[in-house]
Amino acid sequence: MDRKIFSYWFVSCLAIFLFNDFVSSFPSGYTNGYSNGHGSYGISTSNLDYRFYDRSCPRLQTIVKSGVWKAFKDDSRIAASLLRLHFHDCFVNGCDGSILLNDSEDFKGEKNARPNKNSVRGYEVIEDIKTDIETSCPLTVSCADIVALAAREAVVLTGGPFWPVPLGRRDSLTASEQAANTNLPSPFEPLANITAKFVNLGLDLKDVVVLSGAHTIGFAQCFVFKHRLFNFKGSGQPDPNLAASSALLSKLTDTCPNVNSSDSKLAALDAASSVKFDNAYYVNLMNNVGLLDSDQTLMSDSTSAALVKSYSENPYLFSRDFAISMIKMGKIGVMTGSDGVIRAKCGFPG
Repeated sequence: MDRKIFSYWFVSCLAIFLFNDFVSSFPSGYTNGYSNGHGSYGISTSNLDYRFYDRSCPRLQTIVKSGVWKAFKDDSRIAASLLRLHFHDCFVNGCDGSILLNDSEDFKGEKNARPNKNSVRGYEVIEDIKTDIETSCPLTVSCADIVALAAREAVVLTGGPFWPVPLGRRDSLTASEQAANTNLPSPFEPLANITAKFVNLGLDLKDVVVLSGAHTIGFAQCFVFKHRLFNFKGSGQPDPNLAASSALLSKLTDTCPNVNSSDSKLAALDAASSVKFDNAYYVNLMNNVGLLDSDQTLMSDSTSAALVKSYSENPYLFSRDFAISMIKMGKIGVMTGSDGVIRAKCGFPG
């Protein structure tokens, strides 16, 4: 057996073994949440299976891995975008691929919701992967599962942890702009509000801290944090935390001058390692230089601050907990069995 293939197989099997206790801790059919009209809106393990496509589409994971790698070679930012795409999908009516749907005569989709418009990326990468999969396994693999697998591959490509992705999700027939506007956490919200949105989905404060660590890669548009540079809380002055780091403040104000035309410019969420998945994000928070309000506010609560400290000191602990939280998030509101559909194209419900 080729050594590279054996290595990947061994790591995959080892990861499944290590996470088996966590996955089996949720009894079959367990849900925690409320109905969204097409399945449970909370964490569920019902009918998801790590080997769901082993017979029906044995090349699935290879195709997804190849598709993400091709996109990443052309655009290193796409790794963070694919991870964010999975997050934004799961937080709106569950992990059902609804974020991929274009607007139709029957509904206004999620692509143009306030948190997503001109912000969420990666739709075309998922569609390209779906096209390749359809060639090998027609009408077999859901777009929701492709999004979940692509997020994992994006993290691994940037040096982050591998985790086994349970599969068997089905795709939704509809999407909701209103639900996206309501359910997705905002970078301007206080920690209590953000945590409440996580708890509503069966997650908790630890998941807030862990999944926020995804901001170790990627970029933010200037309008999201520019108030911290020039007019923090109406003071006409920068946020004292950022001002304490004159070099960082100077760099950010150069990137994001106080003019409207700079709103869509980009700054790294983690300037130390914007394309490397590591624990530097938490080191930044310990130094009071988190870029977004929703990042630095993790230090405002004793419980979340203690977790930040632990992750800043122990990258292996962060990697382990991130993988666990991603598995949990990937089970929010899933449809399985005869619920939902398998889309032929991810942007269209039919």
